[in-house]
Amino acid sequence: MMDGRVDLHVHSSNSSDGDYPPAELLRMAKKKGLRAISISDHDTVGAYPEALESSRKFGVELIPSLELTTLFKGREFHLLLPFVHWESRVLRRILTTVTDARMKEAQERVAKLQALGFDISWDEVVLRTSGGPPLGVSIAQILLDKGRKRNTPSLQKYFEGANLLYAPYIFYRDYFLEEGLAFVPKRTVSLVEVLAVVSNDGAVPVLAHPGAYFERATREDLVELMEKGLAGLEVYSSYHDPQQVQSYRALAEELNLVATAGSDFHGRIKPQVVFGRLKEGTYAMVEALEKRRRR
Repeated sequence: MMDGRVDLHVHSSNSSDGDYPPAELLRMAKKKGLRAISISDHDTVGAYPEALESSRKFGVELIPSLELTTLFKGREFHLLLPFVHWESRVLRRILTTVTDARMKEAQERVAKLQALGFDISWDEVVLRTSGGPPLGVSIAQILLDKGRKRNTPSLQKYFEGANLLYAPYIFYRDYFLEEGLAFVPKRTVSLVEVLAVVSNDGAVPVLAHPGAYFERATREDLVELMEKGLAGLEVYSSYHDPQQVQSYRALAEELNLVATAGSDFHGRIKPQVVFGRLKEGTYAMVEALEKRRRR
């Protein structure tokens, strides 16, 4: 069957910036009438096996996955791994490397913010982010929550007008991108090296939100990655405007990449992304990915 709505990119509380436990996501998916979802947490498979048990309980198909932070041509690229064997030793080794690198990155970010005079400590970051390695937007949210309560002058711009909706991401751009005062170089794994091994673990590699401001994947990038094992492209994403959707849909068709749909739902940190609102995801995408899978 090709009918039924799906969302192949949602985050649970196992991500440092996610709010809902896996069981709650499956309950919500059932309520919204979704046929399948994929919990794709940042650099962790901590949602499993709990999420699989909830999948059976609520009768919503769950495609095991994660969102892996990688580097390609000096830029940060996020790779979704639907159908991955989440208990495999190969994946565990990759995740250990990524976790170690991202923890050091987060510690250095906090240290730089402290040097700039911001009131934030590593202990409170660890306490507030019980999921995977603390992301930059998670650190920003902690700082902004305190700043709003205390009316910190240097943070007021993030609470004004339209800025409030995207505050952690605006802070990230201001401080954590290469030109920012709290910039820390990325040290995570190579995207190409990951592509070389994950397909043997059941995964069907899909590039997440290729039009995101930190990725901006070009046709040249996609051709090279396709030749290395990329199988899918997240065309429908909350990161993409209609023009980007049209452009990446055309590229997916041209390059024979499976076009997928993922809301990138997190919860409070992305209030504009409402669970169950994604309309473009269909079960045909799941079937197309399965056809590319090495078992």
